[in-house]
Amino acid sequence: MDARAALARLIADARRVAVFTGAGISTESGVPDFRSPGGVWSRMKPIYFQEFVASEEKRREAWARTFKGSAGWTGAKPNAGHYAVARLVNDGKVAAVITQNVDNLHQDSGVSPDKVIEVHGNASYAKCLECGLRHEFAELKPAFLERDEIPACRACGGIVKSATISFGQAMPEREMARAEEEARACDLFLVLGSSLVVYPAAGLPILAKRSGAALAIINREATEQDPLADLVLHDEIGPTLAAVVGANDGAAA
Repeated sequence: MDARAALARLIADARRVAVFTGAGISTESGVPDFRSPGGVWSRMKPIYFQEFVASEEKRREAWARTFKGSAGWTGAKPNAGHYAVARLVNDGKVAAVITQNVDNLHQDSGVSPDKVIEVHGNASYAKCLECGLRHEFAELKPAFLERDEIPACRACGGIVKSATISFGQAMPEREMARAEEEARACDLFLVLGSSLVVYPAAGLPILAKRSGAALAIINREATEQDPLADLVLHDEIGPTLAAVVGANDGAAA
């Protein structure tokens, strides 16, 4: 049995699948990753959470990057891998999509937002650090670009920040708790495009495996968790999943 056929069998036999996605699924849509040569952090120094909170200058720099789209995290379109995942969700096979990505592409591909667990946040909107109120970039952009006003919460006046999780910022407790719950509950944990080096999120496949789930990894490069997996494919995610699931680019159902 070849690797794609083996993956199809694992998915068919599973009752509850948890999908875990990293940068590799989105690089196929042209979204840059963080750490590789030419990635986001090779082009600009990250602004740590503590710097953002403490320094008006750093907040201004961060918002300038956001409104220029310097990181390249938003504006891309879902690819065949995203649509294949969406089909599995909509068919009832996948209970949740746990993602390290901040690009909103799973939602854009047709996955209901309540099925997406974003452990590193979302780059398509902002939140108040004090009261948690959501702010849309379209509402904040004119005042910043035209009057150089750093965004503040319209409700409480608190500091507003892109809804991504920055270096030094605490992981979102609710999302991590949900992700751990899904890892324990699934019988197949499917890793798509993650190098599995960023913890605590990278501990989720190990938790799933210890809880009795099968573990499958699709990633172009080898990971430290490959020896733990029941199946490993070093291949492109979009073509592989499209072949396995039967979902074509642009159609999730």
